[in-house]
Amino acid sequence: MSDDKANRGGADRSRVAGGEGYEVDYFARKHGISVAQAEALIKEHGNNREKLDAAAGKLKRG
Repeated sequence: MSDDKANRGGADRSRVAGGEGYEVDYFARKHGISVAQAEALIKEHGNNREKLDAAAGKLKRG
């Protein structure tokens, strides 16, 4: 039996696509940080959006 080609699944909103420039730009703008800071956070914490949001919040405050 073949796979159902119509059922492609949804977008994975719990992750930040670090390799996609527009995702990094959006993340940086959302948190008021530079793109370089956003890239550093993704490199340090991985692409889990929840962890990145928390880390960006700490970076912005402190």
